[in-house]
Amino acid sequence: MKIGIDLGGTKTEGILIDSSGKELKRERIKTEKNYDGSINGILSIVKNFENSFGDVESIGIGMPGAISADSALIKNANSIWLNGKPLKKDLEKILNRKINLENDANCFALSEAVDGGGKGYKVVFGVIIGTGTGGGISIDKQVLRGVNRISGEWGHVTLPNRTDDEKKFVKKCYCGKDGCMETYVSGPGFANCFNLRFGKEYDSHQIIEGFKNNDKDCKLALNLYVDHLARGLSLVCNILDPDVIVLGGGMSNIDFIYENINIALQKYVFTDNLHTKVVKNVHGDSSGVRGAAWLS
Repeated sequence: MKIGIDLGGTKTEGILIDSSGKELKRERIKTEKNYDGSINGILSIVKNFENSFGDVESIGIGMPGAISADSALIKNANSIWLNGKPLKKDLEKILNRKINLENDANCFALSEAVDGGGKGYKVVFGVIIGTGTGGGISIDKQVLRGVNRISGEWGHVTLPNRTDDEKKFVKKCYCGKDGCMETYVSGPGFANCFNLRFGKEYDSHQIIEGFKNNDKDCKLALNLYVDHLARGLSLVCNILDPDVIVLGGGMSNIDFIYENINIALQKYVFTDNLHTKVVKNVHGDSSGVRGAAWLS
């Protein structure tokens, strides 16, 4: 049996699976937005699972950010209370065993590569477009981390060929840089761009509802969104040339994306005929936690 845990900014979810991937137990709790609270939440899930089913073979944990190759401390997490902390060391001490700790987008990519939208493909790029924006790479069902542990960090590259309007109607990224993909294609980023452009105070759900009701501003915004997504993903295609790109996170549930993204992407990639396909995830919100379980 394996335990997978997804340490998110708002929720912490755990899953217990057997060797075939069958789910045996699941638990979801609110994430305490402080370091000790986050650790205690993970501990409580592990204890509950093992009290019910006995000792497990392995524990994998997905989290925002990455482990620095130099200091072994967490870096680049938008759950900022984790940054600068020895999370892996502290978890191994409190759980009294070795664990696998991995970026949550890498967990998502691995899950979808094993038995999701990327099943049967060699090179899978997993994209998170939710509260934040990230990416992970799976090659032959193995996570590619990179020497700096930032492989797939697509959310913090700059939107290519930004227009004056696109520079004007966007907020600065939390990372301190201008023009990050996250500020355009995450849920909050999408809403911020819309509100700055049209002088409204909508969230992403309200924009989608407006689109369904033929609101012209919302229709323009969603078409711009698909174009932004295509331009950002063209960088991935030109460098990694993946077999498939699997989308996850709240924004990935918009059907309009899949009706238009593959045609839009073709315009920007340096090839005569694009064979890479952009597809929706299979496992939904469960993908990250399943990928964490598959880490061992």
